[in-house]
Amino acid sequence: MWFLRLAFLFCFGIAVSKAQAEVAEAEPREDDQFDFMNVLSDHGLHDLKDERWNLYGQITYISSWKSAFPALYTNLNGSTNSLSPRAEYSFTGTATFYLGLKPWHGAEIQLVPEIISERPLSNLTGLGGVIQNFELQKSGSEDPTLYLSRVYLKQTFGLGGTRIQQTSDPMQLGGVVDSRRLVLTVGNFSILDFLDKNSFSGDLRRQFLNMAFLTYAAYDFAADARGYAWGAVGEYYHDDWVLRFAHITPPKDPNQLPVDSRIFRYYGDQLELEHKHVIRGQPGAVRVLGYRNHEYMGRWDDAIAAYQTNHRRNSTTCTDFNYGSNNVSAPDLCWARKPNEKMGIGINFEQRLADDIGVFFRGMYSDGQTEVYSYTSTDRSISLGALIKGDRWGRGRDTLGVGYAQGWLSSKHAEYLNLGGIDGFLGDGRIHYRPEQVVDIFYSLNVLSSLWLSADYQHIANPGYNADRGPVDVYGLRAHLEF
Repeated sequence: MWFLRLAFLFCFGIAVSKAQAEVAEAEPREDDQFDFMNVLSDHGLHDLKDERWNLYGQITYISSWKSAFPALYTNLNGSTNSLSPRAEYSFTGTATFYLGLKPWHGAEIQLVPEIISERPLSNLTGLGGVIQNFELQKSGSEDPTLYLSRVYLKQTFGLGGTRIQQTSDPMQLGGVVDSRRLVLTVGNFSILDFLDKNSFSGDLRRQFLNMAFLTYAAYDFAADARGYAWGAVGEYYHDDWVLRFAHITPPKDPNQLPVDSRIFRYYGDQLELEHKHVIRGQPGAVRVLGYRNHEYMGRWDDAIAAYQTNHRRNSTTCTDFNYGSNNVSAPDLCWARKPNEKMGIGINFEQRLADDIGVFFRGMYSDGQTEVYSYTSTDRSISLGALIKGDRWGRGRDTLGVGYAQGWLSSKHAEYLNLGGIDGFLGDGRIHYRPEQVVDIFYSLNVLSSLWLSADYQHIANPGYNADRGPVDVYGLRAHLEF
């Protein structure tokens, strides 16, 4: 049934896309963007430059196939978090609707319902920061799940400067704002809706497929198992500068869906400074982000010490939350959880080199002393690459992308895994530690005005930071429709 529902939504979207294409042929636009709101605008039924409301949608289907790979061992001594060395198939299907409303001057209410159906590789275990499909969620299933991903209120206070026309987009109403303004947002959202934006590595429904390019792999931002949190974000825009601060909720247990609503007891704080610039006539930006989590989590050294003091303190005897390992000869984080802190700092750079070429770089250093609570099993990370539009070969709405990402573990994190411990994603029973690496190459072909088909290839070295396993090759196909 899930396939029939997704097929219905996809056929509906294609019909809308064809209607948009007809409008595009009749009335070409400079920006070459044709969507439902533009169709209404063309017929005098909507004002894109001063919106009271807008409605957008997307449907994305991603199919991944992993070939068999060599492994000296898998789930050693009863550990449970290895990537299977056998060939596997994985998929995700998502449908999202973005509804924006303007209740009064300067205010926006955004509601974003979403449906997801998924099948991960190896139950989403065995890879650290290079999970092959960014859409995968820790709580998903093959049965379609409907949830409200975002509901929040945003209020903008103008403070002068020049007047800027904001485009109509998903989660943004078209209108005029001051270049100097204060924006306050309260509600349920993804922190990546506001922080760590990057033009060439962030919109992964049209760019890379690997999660290492969604944000910093080492950015353990507070969020539930789907990637969303409750909280508040403040943004101060001063011409080419932006300062952002956010205070958000973590999950009650690491990598789980229920959030801890005690936001002043357990929380995630983040601060980001952004500067936009122009170099030789081409735009770019630099962002520096720091985060600090205060959560009920375990330290690697405390878990090791607890086991070395008393070998009965392993996962098989723990009655608190744990990941279900059957390895009686290994330490477990459940014996070490208490209020702890995690901190990290990263830099994000993007630069357009020509009208059709853009490059990016991200790098983050987290302290790596505590367990992964919300994101990937990575303590330090880099990612870099380039996107090339198809103008040079007469396909202006196609995109070719090449990216490289690498992640590291702290020494204590690696020691814990080598002793047989597991975390939310990793645990082969032991590891021959090496940095985890991925090369991601994709080509996105624009078929209709708002329909893209993409082919993707990923080569993953040292999966799970373990040189005794891999390398792994993953082949992906993606269909993405916007309306």
